[in-house]
Amino acid sequence: MPKRPTRGEGPAQSLTDRAYADLEELIVTLKLAPGATVSEAELSAQLGIGRTPIREALQRLARERLVVILPRRGVIVSEINVKSQLRLLEVRRELERLTARSAARRATDEEREQFREIVRNFEKSARANDDVAFMRTDRDFNNLCSQASHNEFALGAMSLMHSLSRRFWYIHYKQAADMPVTAKLHADIARAIADGDADRAAKATDKLLDVIEKFTRDTTDI
Repeated sequence: MPKRPTRGEGPAQSLTDRAYADLEELIVTLKLAPGATVSEAELSAQLGIGRTPIREALQRLARERLVVILPRRGVIVSEINVKSQLRLLEVRRELERLTARSAARRATDEEREQFREIVRNFEKSARANDDVAFMRTDRDFNNLCSQASHNEFALGAMSLMHSLSRRFWYIHYKQAADMPVTAKLHADIARAIADGDADRAAKATDKLLDVIEKFTRDTTDI
């Protein structure tokens, strides 16, 4: 798996961030499937990262409900629950609207340029119909939105939702979603934030969440 740069503040933090990013991608893209049991030692050997950063990354993933840590029994990748996903979307809609508005108003010039780069990356993944590139750009987008909102409480709340949402989307999108359309809807939000248009960012967020909610319901008889 390619190693990505992180924003860690030193070697130990960078290794933890790298471990988290790699494990999150393995889970979201189903290389670690729901219900799979893994150990710190196995993951350390697979990723070539020491057990302490792996342990710290797993603790973060447990807070995000992607894994369940069972003392003396190992780590289990969490199962998928559609009803929980719909409840998550109720909260996500309100928080994402707030975060998009705040980012549009408060983003620095540097952050706005980063949003413009993310627009280009979303559009590139849409043209190539590249689901993994989309997932990576989506993670960067979510992190940047939280950062640019300059609201530490929104940042903490949003970080608990996006990985679960990405995994659910990855599992089902080929049967019920259009990845290029989804990427373009994300790009619309990023473009509005880069332009400093809070109302347009909020409307683009609602449009995306409408599509995601319909997609979620289309995967089941609920």
